[in-house]
Amino acid sequence: MSPILSEAWVIVPAWKEGAVIRQVVEEVRPHVRQIVVVDDGSPDDSGAQALAGGAIVLRHCVNLGQGASLQTGIDYALLHGAEYIYTFDADGQHSPDSLALMARTMEERQVDVVLGSRWRGHAEAIPPLRRLMLKAAVIFTRAHSGLNLTDTHNGLRLFTRSAAQKLRITQARMAHASEILDQIGLAKLSYAEAPVTIRYTEYSLAKGQKISGMFRILADIFYERWTR
Repeated sequence: MSPILSEAWVIVPAWKEGAVIRQVVEEVRPHVRQIVVVDDGSPDDSGAQALAGGAIVLRHCVNLGQGASLQTGIDYALLHGAEYIYTFDADGQHSPDSLALMARTMEERQVDVVLGSRWRGHAEAIPPLRRLMLKAAVIFTRAHSGLNLTDTHNGLRLFTRSAAQKLRITQARMAHASEILDQIGLAKLSYAEAPVTIRYTEYSLAKGQKISGMFRILADIFYERWTR
């Protein structure tokens, strides 16, 4: 096992993922030191299912959003000595095999952050409209963050401990993805992309970001910049 994987913690934000979260945890758990699921006030049994799968489960009493859940999990992992921290989605889109590819990229490139790219890897069964939306997001976020990336809204990320300590997610909901990239640039953290696999299913597409949600993300980004 990679020395990074042997010390890595995986943070999984979850909201109403009772149908799949146990399987996600059971697939990821053998690859890393620890997995933390942040149950973001789910009205179903997401927390219980994650616990049954072998995860540490933290729970928000109310739904705060994916960004807030990631920060809760990252804070917990850092407090308990995590040397490397992954972020990983709860809906089954991400392949556990991508974790090793990202660790290898970090080892070979000696960077602070590795970001997953479906366009360098595989996007299985991606609908054409989703592809177009994600490609448009790349153009916007490149201009906004200044980072030269091929995939800017991918939940698969790997941070060293020192990099994670320099980030503070304040965008509680989906605009956190752009905020993280902004902070990587502002902190002058070194970064690289790794090829990862995203598996689109009927379930994950139903749970995923809608086009209307992109306007909310843009509004959150511009509001944060205006009030900074």
